Amino acid sequence: MVKFLVILLGVGWILGQLIRYFLRSKLAQFAKQVNAAAEEQQRAQKQASRPKDSVNVDFIPKEELEKRKKNIEGGEYVDFEEVKE
Repeated sequence: MVKFLVILLGVGWILGQLIRYFLRSKLAQFAKQVNAAAEEQQRAQKQASRPKDSVNVDFIPKEELEKRKKNIEGGEYVDFEEVKE
């Protein structure tokens, strides 16, 4: 009888730990989904409130900027003449 109670308590404890683990993982997953939805809603709200002729400036990382500078080729040389009136 004691052996049965010890086994029953052990199995109950293990099941409790497993249920707690799965509930925490599901809760974390739900929290991520809620955060993503809230961020999307804020982004949509910002775009709706922004005037249509506003300027949007994106950040260009240094690596990308250096790549763009390397790809620029020289153009034709044009003589400069100063014209005085």
